[in-house]
Amino acid sequence: MLYRMPRLYRGGILFVGMFARPVLRDRLSAAEGVQVYAIVESGGKQYRVEPGAILALERIPGEVGSRVALDRVLLVADGGAVKVGHPTVSGARVVSEILAQMRGVKIDVFKFKKRKKYRKKTGHRQELTRVRIAEIIA
Repeated sequence: MLYRMPRLYRGGILFVGMFARPVLRDRLSAAEGVQVYAIVESGGKQYRVEPGAILALERIPGEVGSRVALDRVLLVADGGAVKVGHPTVSGARVVSEILAQMRGVKIDVFKFKKRKKYRKKTGHRQELTRVRIAEIIA
């Protein structure tokens, strides 16, 4: 009997045995319509966003229910057309709606020095804003 390697799926690549094959998600999106996504930078981090996606960003000033434009758009893909910015795409922005202003989970910070009787425990909770992506304007 032959040994079968398990199938693993990680980040758009299907690993079967020792060979990696890209998964063709475009077949599914072609049936649903044109896939539009963008990569935006907010709070020093990069996020891949699509219309309707909900994500938590670092604190953005604004009231719940207001619309916020994210101007640092690094890449815009509209079906087969991809625009890459240097460093940003000119004229592109992602419009999002603020759903909630919240705080993240608590992170414990423990500092110590061995044999010196130095122990210090503090915590940190990051201020976050939950947003829903309304539209991508290229």
